[in-house]
Amino acid sequence: MTPNEKLLTTFYNAFQQKDYKTMQQCYAESATFSDEVFRNLDTVRVRAMWEMLIKRGKDLQIEFKNIEANETLGSAEWIATYTFSRSNRKVINHIHANFMFEDGKIVHHVDRFDFYKWARQALGISGLFLGWSPFLRKKVQKSAAVGLTEFLNKR
Repeated sequence: MTPNEKLLTTFYNAFQQKDYKTMQQCYAESATFSDEVFRNLDTVRVRAMWEMLIKRGKDLQIEFKNIEANETLGSAEWIATYTFSRSNRKVINHIHANFMFEDGKIVHHVDRFDFYKWARQALGISGLFLGWSPFLRKKVQKSAAVGLTEFLNKR
């Protein structure tokens, strides 16, 4: 196992154990993160996002597999199973993660998942009919950004 594969294994094991502090330590001071909902986060917001998701995700369960990494690049697959709080609906989200590393830390992290599939599960009928639309995607992204800002302001 390469050092960066160990880093990713540490990251996802911490995620499974709801240990956001260990997850936060896996990121470099100049790290960035982006996914279908949380867009272009800097290090402070990346670290806060994981803390927020773990603290709010009462029934959050994580599985991970296929970790691969060399000196500069890595990837993993993971599945998040949880109840989406706004709708009280169960979500099983399959995510593909890509990473860039510097000096044994994550400097760039991008998660990809099927937003339409997520929206159908999380939002029900509105996700079914509008999950494909840029309008709903932007609305969800804005709501997530506001929630993260509020979380940061309360810390």
